[in-house]
Amino acid sequence: MTTIYLIRHGQASFGAESYDKLSPNGELQAILLGQYFNQILKEAPYAVAGSMQRHQQTATLALAQCFPEVEFETDQAWNEFNHQQVFAQYEPRFNQPHLLKQDVENEINPRAYLAKIFEGAIGRWTGGEYHHEYDESWPHFKNRVESALQNLCDELAKTKPRYAVVFTSGGVISVVAGKLLELNPNRTFALNWAITNASMTTLRLVGNEPQLLSLNEHHFIKAENSQLLTWI
Repeated sequence: MTTIYLIRHGQASFGAESYDKLSPNGELQAILLGQYFNQILKEAPYAVAGSMQRHQQTATLALAQCFPEVEFETDQAWNEFNHQQVFAQYEPRFNQPHLLKQDVENEINPRAYLAKIFEGAIGRWTGGEYHHEYDESWPHFKNRVESALQNLCDELAKTKPRYAVVFTSGGVISVVAGKLLELNPNRTFALNWAITNASMTTLRLVGNEPQLLSLNEHHFIKAENSQLLTWI
């Protein structure tokens, strides 16, 4: 029976011109993840990563700590939705990422403010009225992720590795969990907001059908240094 670990990338560069790069904190998170894998995985996993830089960096840093001989596959089907476009379509000012970061930093409760912006932007994207305004609509993103999951499960059912590790993003993991728990879009993206950088969500494969075992495990980071925990 295969256990699948879905990994959210380490902290990226929020508010920078290019979000798609691990911060120094994100690099430390990925290293801690790899060290934890070294404790719990009894053999080398099948590994795959999205094609985004933050996925590739997290995979490289984590695997170097536990199974440096493993060469992970790259599959862009595991890439995140274009969150910067989703924010910008909700508020055109946010087409410049530093302005969103600036607004967040000026708030008394930055996380609550960002949660409000996120909820509004996601609501517009998933609502149905504006699908044509996005490079990738919500239905297309959802179908892409669900297809990626099923393709992975079909492949693992044939090859039967003990472990599989997928390096991806919070939105992707939320869609997977939402499918398995039969959640609506609002509840699906409520999960997205809670998923910690470099956390693990675990699935068990029964035949070629995935079952959710755990969501958003990040105790291995908290036990080492709770100051390293991040959500954006």
